Amino acid sequence: MALKAVHVSDVPNLDQVPKGPTLTLSSSRLPKGTEEVKSAFKPAKFVVIGHRGKGMNALASPDRRMKEIKENSILSFNLAGRFPVDFVEFDVQVTKDDCPIIFHDSFILTEEDGNIYEKRVTDLTLDEFLSYGPQKESGNVGKPLLRKTKDGTVFSWNVEVDDPLCTLEEVFHKVDSHLGFNIELKFDDNVVYQEEKLTHILQLILQVVCKYANERPIIFSSFHPDAAQLIRKLQGTNPVFFLTNGGSEIYTDVRRNSLDEAIKLCLAGGLQGIVSEVKAIFRNSSLIPRIKESNLALLTYGQLNNVPEAVYMQHLMGINGVIVDLVQEITEAVSDFINPEKIGDESISDSVRKGKAKEATKPEFSQRELSFLMRLIPELVQQ
Repeated sequence: MALKAVHVSDVPNLDQVPKGPTLTLSSSRLPKGTEEVKSAFKPAKFVVIGHRGKGMNALASPDRRMKEIKENSILSFNLAGRFPVDFVEFDVQVTKDDCPIIFHDSFILTEEDGNIYEKRVTDLTLDEFLSYGPQKESGNVGKPLLRKTKDGTVFSWNVEVDDPLCTLEEVFHKVDSHLGFNIELKFDDNVVYQEEKLTHILQLILQVVCKYANERPIIFSSFHPDAAQLIRKLQGTNPVFFLTNGGSEIYTDVRRNSLDEAIKLCLAGGLQGIVSEVKAIFRNSSLIPRIKESNLALLTYGQLNNVPEAVYMQHLMGINGVIVDLVQEITEAVSDFINPEKIGDESISDSVRKGKAKEATKPEFSQRELSFLMRLIPELVQQ
């Protein structure tokens, strides 16, 4: 994203944008002292998180980048880590025999003799789960892996570069230790979980995290209100975020149906932040000051986060970070707008140099980019 020609500060539409907390942009990673994050979580910079690694697999998308690397895989996490992301996000479920594994969907599909078979992931043993898709041992052939989209269409799960399914313990051993983990605690929306069951699942996940995390930064997140509050009670070391789509879908549990409810939940349960669908934030930007005043961090997810201009708007609005699929493109764009130009002319005075450095931090847009920015938000949030 080119930053030139027209100063954002000259655009009247943006002077109502609420200011966020001051961020320490010189820090390349979040602070190591997550054990001190018990009531507040203040990211030291604008955070970029790789969604399911280097991006989710959208098998129906015409964009080849969305089918490049198998999502939620060790390979995807490590490839994302080659770019300046702070965390990779992934989904954790627990198998029938009590092993935390990495997988997004509630059901796993395969095909045999022309018939499609569908099983709930949490009803599988670990060996059964790992028998799907490419296998670690050469010569072994796994079950064909299929995927069903929201409209019921079934696709062969074909990507350009495949990788075996994996466990939570494996990612701690095999993913670059500099990379933080945003661990989404995944539960089926159509299942009612009793507290005893939730506690058992979360304790199994915590056992792995506590044993292998070492100095790796960890964030827990969940769409399940009770799971989010319970993981906060079970541990005080790592921050917990509540995931919400902010009302774009309506659930029987009212706590999931708005940003207002998300704020209430976080304050009642001592959570450290909210991860919202980005459109909900653009539709309800007046809530950002309230979120900040509540001492909560705010991250976003969603397809708009693959648009550099939309990410830049969030940076201006004081949002703490974004979860993205197009890791390379967005990290490059973020680097452009958070790193000021270097002022190296030694012939000017310190005061002038400081003034020029300050001016260099003001992003600029071409007239074409500015026009696009002004149309972007009202048009896309209605889709």
